[in-house]
Amino acid sequence: MNTYIKILLGTCCSFSILSCSNNLDETVYSKVTEQTYNYTVDDFTPSIASVYSYLRSQSDHWGYFCAQEVSADAIVMPPNASGWDDGGAYRRNHQTWNSEQDHVKNIWSWFYQGALLCNKIIEQIETGVIPTPSDTEKTQGLAELRAMRAYYYWQICDNFGDAPLVTTTAMDLPAKNTRREIFDFVENELIDLSEEVGGNYYGRMTKWAAKALLANLYLNAQVYVNEARWNDCITQCDDIINSGKFTLAENYKDPFRTQGVESCKEIIFTIPYDENFATGNSIFMFSWHGELKKKYNTIDTPWGCGSAMGVTQFIDTYNEKDSRLADTWLMGQQLAADGTPLYGTYDKMGEPLIYTKDIPSGNYTSELEGYRMNKFEVAENSYSSSNTDIPVFRYAEIMMMKAECLLRTGKSGAGTLVTQVRQRAFKDNPELATVTDSQLAGNTCYQYGYVEDYKIVDRGNTDPVQFGRMYDELGWEFAWEMHRRRDAIRFGIYTTKSWLSHKPEGD
Repeated sequence: MNTYIKILLGTCCSFSILSCSNNLDETVYSKVTEQTYNYTVDDFTPSIASVYSYLRSQSDHWGYFCAQEVSADAIVMPPNASGWDDGGAYRRNHQTWNSEQDHVKNIWSWFYQGALLCNKIIEQIETGVIPTPSDTEKTQGLAELRAMRAYYYWQICDNFGDAPLVTTTAMDLPAKNTRREIFDFVENELIDLSEEVGGNYYGRMTKWAAKALLANLYLNAQVYVNEARWNDCITQCDDIINSGKFTLAENYKDPFRTQGVESCKEIIFTIPYDENFATGNSIFMFSWHGELKKKYNTIDTPWGCGSAMGVTQFIDTYNEKDSRLADTWLMGQQLAADGTPLYGTYDKMGEPLIYTKDIPSGNYTSELEGYRMNKFEVAENSYSSSNTDIPVFRYAEIMMMKAECLLRTGKSGAGTLVTQVRQRAFKDNPELATVTDSQLAGNTCYQYGYVEDYKIVDRGNTDPVQFGRMYDELGWEFAWEMHRRRDAIRFGIYTTKSWLSHKPEGD
């Protein structure tokens, strides 16, 4: 792991506490406070690194992960005999939620904490409180901070729409800004960033990460501000493609390994995790059965019999020869590291631990039902937080965004791009990798409808989904990567369709 990331991991937690302030009288027992601390040039890099700390909450099952995945149509977290109800929190995410839902409150808090910390560090650098090594490094550092602040505000724009846009540490806060104002702010903040990739820029905002962010902003502009910006999205994607700095990894699993991802040219922007210094990637802990500790030789035991699993209707959309099915989902009989069978320990005690595809509903499952997470590698001797980094933007997404925009603007070439992404998933059946523009423009193969006792009992809205096959392709490529809610909204599915135990609630 490179030097910059070591600094980031070792300091971001300690510096993040500097973002808090209050007017309460307090007794200071330490000799150094924020007011008395004298910053030096050595604090410049760690201060910038600190603003990345709030990214690590994105994989938390009490926040962003559930808000993006469990509220959509690919992943669900039902209760079971080991628990996982938590007052109905996860079921509400799947079915009907409002502003009082903890996941909604938590992501609001985390995004704003990230943005406000950016404000603080920007002001400290601009006023000279934090000395800078050189004018060039000052310019680059401020650009990086503004880009990270833009990222947090993009998430606020995406998840909340109208919201306060705060760019200083002053306490006079606006009641609310329009979504358009936040959109415009994000669009104009992403300038003067480094063109370097990898090395000391791994896990940092660069020119290319900023372009990927802009591409996402334009891709969803019709949702955000009722303005089609498909061609602007294509422009940003083309800049990344034509840079020659990125390429698809040879294997689908390569961007999700515990080792070697720092040199993976598919990664544009990622969240670095470390089991000791930068914890937070615990997806396997809330998806896996506790007995899987014996399969993967983890130190910590996954929680209960796990919960996060695939929605059967989504799993049924895969081609059985698509290698992403097994690369993404843990399925079938589970064996210990020594090859001996594992068994259920709750409602199916003594029965072989065989993960089955079908689940009865989103309200309750047995400990053996539902395919589980197999996307992010978990190394031996892992604690409750994995070392595996989670990509925010990767090159496959750039190709898929361009393909979608080509479809939506009536231009050719979408099939060629999607075929290139599919090829590594059909190495043994290359003829199945090819997809055409007209196929991508067709309806989804997802069988939507409300499920009871394993069967669809109410199909609800059955209108064809425009570019539905493109939507399917996004699901197969990006499952577990926290894209699904945004995609479902853009394709008109989120507020219209029924799936598992979810019925639409309108806009």
